[in-house]
Amino acid sequence: MTDVTLTKIADFQNVLANYSPSKATLNTLASMPLGIMVGITGAGKNTIMNQLMNIGGYYIIVSDTTRPPKVRDGRMEVDGLQYNFVSEDAFLDGLRSGDYIEAEIIHRQQVSGANSHELEKAAKSGKIPINEIEIKGAKRIAEYKPDTKFFFIVPPSYKEWMSRLLGREVMTEEEKAKRISTAIDELEVGLGHDEFIFVINDSSEKSASMINEIMHGRRFDDHHDEAVAAAKEILADIKQHHSNR
Repeated sequence: MTDVTLTKIADFQNVLANYSPSKATLNTLASMPLGIMVGITGAGKNTIMNQLMNIGGYYIIVSDTTRPPKVRDGRMEVDGLQYNFVSEDAFLDGLRSGDYIEAEIIHRQQVSGANSHELEKAAKSGKIPINEIEIKGAKRIAEYKPDTKFFFIVPPSYKEWMSRLLGREVMTEEEKAKRISTAIDELEVGLGHDEFIFVINDSSEKSASMINEIMHGRRFDDHHDEAVAAAKEILADIKQHHSNR
């Protein structure tokens, strides 16, 4: 396993404390529809986005990250596919220029965020850009672009979530504890705000089809209510099984 560290965390904290995208970035963002996937790690956000690509008409925004590639689902990540892997200095330069739509420090180990260059590529493609980001980043985008569709993806149950979490990659107990702690925080934030459309990911094909219809104006209020109930149950189960987080 690669030991991931963030050597310039203080610099990132200072830049991100009052970060705002540049005017050019905001203008690009305003010119197109946007779908954002949020939710706890292992919920299946990337799998759903791949299914949306199969449906057609979508462009996946590849985020930048300061961490190195790692093995996920038995395969080494590829630069430009799962992430654009950049140095901390390059990421900081981009932030200081206002080139990022949003960026967040994750687990105090890395910084990830969506660069406006990816938005420009999406605009040229004529397709709907989609991305998966941290929930704090989603809240920032909601301020810049209120018409964004935010999908909070949840697994069907706590048991299924743990199976996915532990099966996708090798991690230390410390890393597992961080993921669990972050999941609690994300569920609590998501359940506390009305802008998120909750989706139970029991089938990536079904979830992608539903999200595609929502992006084109259809509503699934009954499913949203069911997914909110599932999220509350998962949150309660996590707290019950990991009360000493």
